[in-house]
Amino acid sequence: MERSYSLLLLFLALFSLKSFNLLCSAADPTDGFTPVPLTEANFVLQKPYNVPLNERCSYEDGVRSLWVYATDKPQDPSSNTQPRTEVRITGLDCSSGVWQFEGYGFVPNGTSGVTVAQIHGAFHGATTLILRIYDGNMRYYSGDLVATDLYDKWFRLNIIHDVDGGRLTVFIDGEERYSTHDQGPGDLYFKCGV
Repeated sequence: MERSYSLLLLFLALFSLKSFNLLCSAADPTDGFTPVPLTEANFVLQKPYNVPLNERCSYEDGVRSLWVYATDKPQDPSSNTQPRTEVRITGLDCSSGVWQFEGYGFVPNGTSGVTVAQIHGAFHGATTLILRIYDGNMRYYSGDLVATDLYDKWFRLNIIHDVDGGRLTVFIDGEERYSTHDQGPGDLYFKCGV
């Protein structure tokens, strides 16, 4: 069987969203946040509609592996979107306040043009943030450079969304790498995967 590994991403199952309860300038992006426990009930796995979940996702030793092929179908037969295997985090009202996503990712060499994390929902457009990998580099949508040289190594990703202030901040391995205005209010939720 010929397999195309052009789109593959691993995320450690230690996904955590955090709600902000103390305004501070911190060395660690999680300082001042209260953890929000995530369970299987907090997220929905989305995958190509014509394949079983176990053919695009696995969970072993605390690591959730997600993969998709360029030739895969979208998540719904009536959709005209690109194929995906991703986690949609549910059950949280992220429409106000300050929220944080934290995950650990691993992107194999050769994976390019894939979204690894996003904040879905916005006043202007469908998303307020998309982080994509192109040739080992992370970009905000397909433009601004966020981080370089991410192939074949684990990295820690933190995204802080100050909804009321309209601000997004991205950290890689605890270091602030990017900050920008969001796309306005909306039905906001975090997604990660590929």
